[in-house]
Amino acid sequence: MELTSKQRAQLRGLANHIDTIVQVGKNGIGDDLVADVNSALEARELIKGRVLENSMLSPREAAEELAVKARAEVVQVIGSKFVLYRKSHRKDLKDPIVLVKDKKRG
Repeated sequence: MELTSKQRAQLRGLANHIDTIVQVGKNGIGDDLVADVNSALEARELIKGRVLENSMLSPREAAEELAVKARAEVVQVIGSKFVLYRKSHRKDLKDPIVLVKDKKRG
């Protein structure tokens, strides 16, 4: 799913109020980190991560690699932080994110 600019703006606004829960450090992106990201996205749909100074990856590289491995969308990368989104398939999700519709795309 490719996000529209309106949807990205909506998600950026929601991300302002969430805490950083994923950190990419010197070990890079391993299976455990990908599993943590998958679990977090399934539970929350929108997560914020941070790349530590000792990482060999730039924040953009880390966000893009995690997005590919977790089948998520990169919403934003600012400084050392990034935001990822993936619609959850959980039926018991407390507050699912309802994305705005773009009139042109449906």
